[in-house]
Amino acid sequence: MLDNLIIFVLAAFVGFEVISKVPQTLHTPLMSGSNAISGITIVGALVVAGMVGGTWSKWLGMVALIAATINVVGGFLVTDRMLQMFKARERRAPAQAPAAKTEAAEPATVS
Repeated sequence: MLDNLIIFVLAAFVGFEVISKVPQTLHTPLMSGSNAISGITIVGALVVAGMVGGTWSKWLGMVALIAATINVVGGFLVTDRMLQMFKARERRAPAQAPAAKTEAAEPATVS
């Protein structure tokens, strides 16, 4: 039990140090990639929910499946929203006053 706690604390410190060194321009691709890798937890939750015999384990696997799905979908939505900020906005053409009908009917001639 104590070994697992020590590994968890060390992993938290290492993870914080690694992520804090990433430049801001790489946060979006890093987040997108980590969400894709997080999809592996969905597979693990499906395995736990489907291959165990106890009712408690099946419910725990189902909760893990729901939590992992929310994590992956939410992460991709946030990534998509961040990427939308970098798309060029469409500029509207300035509204032109309608031309008089007499000018449109008679073409201008150059003398």
